[in-house]
Amino acid sequence: MSIAGQVELENASQSIPATMLAAVYRGVNDVRLETVPVPKIGPGEILVRVHTCGVCGTDLKKIATGSHAAPRIFGHETSGEVAAVGEGVGKFRVGDRVVVFHHIPCRTCYYCRHKTFAQCLTYKKVGCTAGFEPSGGGFAEYVRVMDWIVEQGTVRIPDEVSFEQACFVEPVNTCMKGIEALRLTPGETVLTIGQGPIGIILSVLARRAGATVITSDLYAERLKISKSLRFERTIDASQQDVVSSVRERTEGRGADAVILAVGSNALIRPAMDAARPGGRVLLFAQTQHGEVVIDPAAVCVDEKALVGSYSASVDLQEESVDFVMNREMDLEKLISHRFSLRDAAQALEFAAHPQPASMKIVIQPAGAWNGSRQAEGSQQ
Repeated sequence: MSIAGQVELENASQSIPATMLAAVYRGVNDVRLETVPVPKIGPGEILVRVHTCGVCGTDLKKIATGSHAAPRIFGHETSGEVAAVGEGVGKFRVGDRVVVFHHIPCRTCYYCRHKTFAQCLTYKKVGCTAGFEPSGGGFAEYVRVMDWIVEQGTVRIPDEVSFEQACFVEPVNTCMKGIEALRLTPGETVLTIGQGPIGIILSVLARRAGATVITSDLYAERLKISKSLRFERTIDASQQDVVSSVRERTEGRGADAVILAVGSNALIRPAMDAARPGGRVLLFAQTQHGEVVIDPAAVCVDEKALVGSYSASVDLQEESVDFVMNREMDLEKLISHRFSLRDAAQALEFAAHPQPASMKIVIQPAGAWNGSRQAEGSQQ
């Protein structure tokens, strides 16, 4: 490392505290605000001071089911500022504004060669941590980003783009992967079941692919948000039968493709019923193992295809970054509630029991960004 680089690292290190606040998962539905050591970084690594971390449904399911051993610090939709750089890091400097992916595959194994990156053993290794077993770490003040993520999964945020907009890069990538799996062609009709933030992003991307999109949700408030994004073909599932309504709008056939953006397994059968013969159904939110009842003849005789998509694709990294940073969609509008890190447990509880008007929930370390270049909205 050059003398200038050593001085920069030493100066940065002097401003980094020894301890920090973090929302620590201690067991099923047990997340506690604790003081933990700020993670140490090694060669090739960076330390990121967290500005915004989105709350993802997969983290909520891990917390609710106890599927992962405690203790852990979750949170992976992370944007922030580089607070320190390790020896040998040349791509980033202290003060750079960045967003990080927490998974990057090896690109050479069997699964990578077959483009199923989420099954790669390297991909399954989480490359960001705030302590304990690496689990993303975004629900803390600082995150250690490991070397392979620094090289291949850390993206600089343009000055004109907010931290809040940037934190959507990873979820947008997962949605792009799902849309790619559906193999949509222009002119097809797509039904999106669920108009939470992910359902809306999936709907926008389906329309971007040339599809005519019908949206449905149980909450009229969410359909209003959907309509504000020019989705006029809506179905209020609390008032109408979704399957019948879709068939009425498609000459009795059903949708060419159905996106299930709600975690309920009970909706898999209705989603299949809403698809036309030869249509496709994307399971996007079914991340917990279990059993469901389906009609096997719908797959065999009616030739309907069930398609799964999980996590992000490295092949779509550049496209997802461009989509977010070029503001093809104003993703900040999807944020309904902002919580300080001190209120992280409340934020996670609120996100796990969404209200009709709640959308994307984000956690932002309290007081950490007063006077920031990109000062965000007030707490709600």
